Amino acid sequence: MTQKEFAERTGIAESSISSWKRMRTNPSADKILIICDVLGVTPGELLSGSEREGSTYDSPDYMIITKDSSVGRLVQTYQKMDLSAQRRLEGYLMAMHELYHKNDKKE
Repeated sequence: MTQKEFAERTGIAESSISSWKRMRTNPSADKILIICDVLGVTPGELLSGSEREGSTYDSPDYMIITKDSSVGRLVQTYQKMDLSAQRRLEGYLMAMHELYHKNDKKE
């Protein structure tokens, strides 16, 4: 794909893409997500150059979520809690997880 085609597909200015290619600047996180969507890869694959196919691909130890998603809002709420409340919530979550899987095995 040409730089012009890439710019059209991503909606990113050719000048920005050119600057990245010359290593003058790096794309921001929001641009990386757009690029990943257009290329059909994860941010980990894009940044590391690894691919999912084959036995050498390892799942990353991180997740990318948007702040306005339900998970993003949960994380933001969790981060605002004091350590004691965080630990209590983690305990509730683990108990619910175990209960769910216990009921799952009975069926």
